[in-house]
Amino acid sequence: MPTATPTPDPETRGVRLVFVLLALTMMSGMIDAVSYLGLGHVFTANMTGNVVVLGFAAAGAPGFSVPHSAASLAAFLLGAAVGGRVSARFGGSSRRRWMRVTLAAEAVLLAASAVVAFARHGGTATTYTLIALTAFAMGLRNANVRKQGIPDLTATTVLTTTLTGLVSESHLGDATRPHSPRRVAAVLALVAGAVLGAWLVLHENLGIPLLVTAVVAGALAVVASGQE
Repeated sequence: MPTATPTPDPETRGVRLVFVLLALTMMSGMIDAVSYLGLGHVFTANMTGNVVVLGFAAAGAPGFSVPHSAASLAAFLLGAAVGGRVSARFGGSSRRRWMRVTLAAEAVLLAASAVVAFARHGGTATTYTLIALTAFAMGLRNANVRKQGIPDLTATTVLTTTLTGLVSESHLGDATRPHSPRRVAAVLALVAGAVLGAWLVLHENLGIPLLVTAVVAGALAVVASGQE
């Protein structure tokens, strides 16, 4: 009798989530380059840095803005809340579908921010719109990534815990995990994104790095699998 061909698991089709999250980490570096260098010393991806910047601004340090930082933090938290709702809706279904829905939403938000950036005329409303769109997108993404629970890649916008684990568990520390390729890759991805984003902001239009991140997020929404 002929042997039945097993049906391929759709969760395994496409790019593994580890590589997707590393790409998202690189995008975070680009987003923060845009916000910090182009929107008045505010972070819209790294909320740890943004909270510190908010403190600087509240103390009256020159070059920082309480309204900008507060708007970024509020938009990020709103995005995270919506992300929590999305995880409640899709958390029990296909991991692949869940990730793709969130990435598609992020792509739309970043594309909208790119359009605003290309059309900007330096107005206050434009600045706040860009802060709100990018921070909301990062909050939505972080909520999703956190729920995915992939080891060493539970956040794509901050690396304090990653750096701590990388060194404390290396041969310099307790040597429990002397080799951490995911952690090293995450650090390199964020640095690479920051370098690329900063170069584009300083030498090209502010909308270009936002457009790049939108295209990458859209591509990942199409090709992401549900497999680690």
